[in-house]
Amino acid sequence: MTHPANDQSMPPSTGHVGQQIDGLERHLASMQEQVQRLQRLASVGTVSAMLAHEINNIMTPIVSYTQYALERDDADLMRTASEKTLRQAKRLTGLCERVLGLATDDQMGPIDTFIRPLAVDAVECLGRDLDSDNIELLIEIPEDLKARVHASSLQQVLFNLVLNARQAMLGRRGRLVISARREKDGGVEISVADSGTGIRPDDIRRIFEPFYSTKVHQAQSDKRGIGLGLTICQQLVEEQAGTIAVESVYGAGTTFTLTLPAAECD
Repeated sequence: MTHPANDQSMPPSTGHVGQQIDGLERHLASMQEQVQRLQRLASVGTVSAMLAHEINNIMTPIVSYTQYALERDDADLMRTASEKTLRQAKRLTGLCERVLGLATDDQMGPIDTFIRPLAVDAVECLGRDLDSDNIELLIEIPEDLKARVHASSLQQVLFNLVLNARQAMLGRRGRLVISARREKDGGVEISVADSGTGIRPDDIRRIFEPFYSTKVHQAQSDKRGIGLGLTICQQLVEEQAGTIAVESVYGAGTTFTLTLPAAECD
């Protein structure tokens, strides 16, 4: 007769099951953090081509003007060339710092954060002037508006939404409006609205699903995606006790709306 203590068919104890569940939950949380980091790196990779183009635009006049100044052997002209080089170098350094910031998690918790600078940085992280793509940009956010957020996470969300908006408007004249306001209940609402191609009704119900993408059949490489961006955006917003919603009219444009906790000291 088999002794009960040695019977391998007996169910595990409740305590043992609880430990397994706790272990799985920790593993899942760790995996989610890794996916978020990978999404940051993917964002940097997506913007690399635009950044390289913009660096070339900055460096070309620097090289040309400096060569001309050297050929003329004119002290005043050399000084002017040096000043132009310094200004462009500072611009380039600032651009690189913003883009590298996308790949960095500062590990700070939610703090009272001004929203407008994050929106400006998210746009500048594109490394490209939207005017060059025939896209009009409007940022309608009060200078003093703050929310209680994880700053780098919100910047990541805004960057992904701005990047998606730009991709939706490529090849046509467009308009991107980033706005924010304080709600009556004390929260903060941020909207990113574009006049792009919009989202099909059948797609809009699934856009927050992992690996679901509306861009997989796009011919242009800078319009394609792997479908993780909006999933990560949703996770990052919900981790800050916020919500993200979408409204879209196919052929007319899309608006993403974030609702976030208000700043504690306002």
